[in-house]
Amino acid sequence: MQSSLVPERPLVISPTLAATIGLEEAVMLHVLSELMVHRDVRVKDRLSWIELGHPDLCRAFPFWALIDIKRVQKSLQDLGLILIDPETGRQDTSWFAINQPRDDVQEQSRAVPAATTRTSAARAAHEEYAMPASAAVLNPAASQGASYIPSNWQPGEDWIKQCRQQNIPEEFVQQLVPGFVMYWRERRQARFSWGNAFYKYVLREWRQEQTRRGVSEMDTEMSTDWWPSAEAISILENAGISGTFIEDAIPEFVLYWRERGVTTGAWNTRFIEHIRRQWGKYSASIHHDTQPRRINEDWQPSPECFDILRMAEIDEEFARSKVSEFVLYWRDTNQVHASWNTRFLQFIKFQWARRLDGSQETSLIDAQDKSFTGKNQQGLGAAFQRFTDRSWAE
Repeated sequence: MQSSLVPERPLVISPTLAATIGLEEAVMLHVLSELMVHRDVRVKDRLSWIELGHPDLCRAFPFWALIDIKRVQKSLQDLGLILIDPETGRQDTSWFAINQPRDDVQEQSRAVPAATTRTSAARAAHEEYAMPASAAVLNPAASQGASYIPSNWQPGEDWIKQCRQQNIPEEFVQQLVPGFVMYWRERRQARFSWGNAFYKYVLREWRQEQTRRGVSEMDTEMSTDWWPSAEAISILENAGISGTFIEDAIPEFVLYWRERGVTTGAWNTRFIEHIRRQWGKYSASIHHDTQPRRINEDWQPSPECFDILRMAEIDEEFARSKVSEFVLYWRDTNQVHASWNTRFLQFIKFQWARRLDGSQETSLIDAQDKSFTGKNQQGLGAAFQRFTDRSWAE
């Protein structure tokens, strides 16, 4: 009586086959062989071909998504266990064949009767899965080409090329070969494709090596001969930073971190951040110079100065007539200032106010008559102080 927990015919997987090529690959290989027993096949090049579309694959492997089916299918192709002929005329349909020539079939250009092909496929499947596991281990050649790894094994050029496509140096790949061979010879396990196993091993080791290199960089101390990487310099130059500015900043950066004895930090990343900050300050100082300096003989106020004076209703001609006096005064004092424009604005506003006060006093002379005649020297002292005032220059 069939159990309700197992409503369908179970899959029987060879443990040796699963250990050799992988569990998922063994499941797909078994299901494909079963499909060839129960469906019409076409014989070509001494191989049995079966036509399967995406719906057929999804029904045959309900426990996998289509993307997983394609992944396992690609793995079997890489191992050389199945062949796929996409020439079907339909985009979602392909012809599948297990890569094991049969001696009991003849090449045919059309589909053969279902009864004949099913009998042949059933006999082949029975011979394949009826083989004891011990026989497969003792005789790897009988297990669809599985074999032990030779002591002088070397990866093929195709696998080396795939490693190059992953930006893995060939020198790194060759260094892994002796250890890989020794590991699998000690375990005496047979595989269909040692190249595929080696490729996966190299990928795993390369990722670990990259991780180790990253941790190593984080733990290094700044050295006297440190130099930023080409990638770091390229990033900075692409941001519009001068190459000369970058090179000039390296000794200061090295000295700063060596004196602090820091043993952590990705130095290239820190250098990029440092240069960006310094370049921002440098660019700002060019446009807004704050360095105090002596006034030049040919100094002239900026156009913004006259705009501000016009808003204060100060005559521009009056301001321009005072430029020579302003330059002469400050060159004689030999003082330095960061902003001569600000000093000029203060000077002009003071002179303009004095001019207004002087015109008012002149207009009041006749009106006041001789009322100031009897006064003491306080009036003369105040006038002298007003005309000799230099508070605008402080």
